[in-house]
Amino acid sequence: MKSAWLAGTALILGLVWASAAFLRLDPAGLFAAGTLGAFGKFVGEFFPPDLSAPFLSQIAWGTLETLAISAVATLLAALGGIMIALPAAGRFGPLPQLASRFVLNALRSIPELVFAALMVLAAGLGPFAGTLALALHTTGVLGRLFAEALENAPSEPADALVNSGASRVSVFFYATLPGVLPQCVAYSLYRWEINIRMAAVLGFVGAGGLGQMLYVSLSLFHSPQACSVILAMLLIVMLVDEASALLRRSMA
Repeated sequence: MKSAWLAGTALILGLVWASAAFLRLDPAGLFAAGTLGAFGKFVGEFFPPDLSAPFLSQIAWGTLETLAISAVATLLAALGGIMIALPAAGRFGPLPQLASRFVLNALRSIPELVFAALMVLAAGLGPFAGTLALALHTTGVLGRLFAEALENAPSEPADALVNSGASRVSVFFYATLPGVLPQCVAYSLYRWEINIRMAAVLGFVGAGGLGQMLYVSLSLFHSPQACSVILAMLLIVMLVDEASALLRRSMA
């Protein structure tokens, strides 16, 4: 057991060293006196943050825009995900199941930034492109999670309604859905947290929100303004993480 652990550790360290050599990285250079001094000077340019009233009002608007992008995208993804999850869970036969799972895998495999770049070209700069990009990727993620929840749902309530002569629609809404709804809502809340972070990042490709403000500030070398935007991002993520965790705990 100990020899296997040592061999695994040596293999991982060897792969790390080989990767660093392949990429021609210089880890020692990160801790050189000149590098540390330059890094300290760079960080110092961000302080103190710009807390002027006009810029804080812009940050407030960007924060609302980021929240709106993530919320609308998550809602659209939840609706689209449950629609695709039904055939993906095998509710309509094997062929629709294969087709829907292919769609979910395709949406899930394309990163949000790639979708954002495509949506900016298709719909132009602004929040609409960011909303579409997040909604498409999140549909693939939530659809897969919803499908697994449906597949693992207990069959006894549904079987009881089927034996009593209920229709398939009634069985779904009165037996299956109540059992998986708390889990689906928890998945959606968790993805909303992630989408808030991604909505901030998508601004770098022109998708609006705090990310676009950060990109503009960094492009113009307005470091104090960039610091204020970064702090706003941290604050909004912390608040939403806590609020989402409280909601999920209340539903447990």
